[in-house]
Amino acid sequence: MIEFMKKAVDWVLQKEQEAAQECHISVVDVDKQIETMQNKKDSITAQYSENIEEIDHVLGRLESIKKSANKCTK
Repeated sequence: MIEFMKKAVDWVLQKEQEAAQECHISVVDVDKQIETMQNKKDSITAQYSENIEEIDHVLGRLESIKKSANKCTK
């Protein structure tokens, strides 16, 4: 399904490119699309960073637990 969506988006962008080359696309509209996509990217980047921080925290705790468990096996 994701591959289909990528192809659909690429097709739409190709049609917009062709329309832009024929001066049928407003720069203002493209600026709005760019702003929307940049906002989406920023949002996803923030979520990604938060998730990575949480995973790093859990990994750190697990490493600490492992060290404690290793002391018991000696």
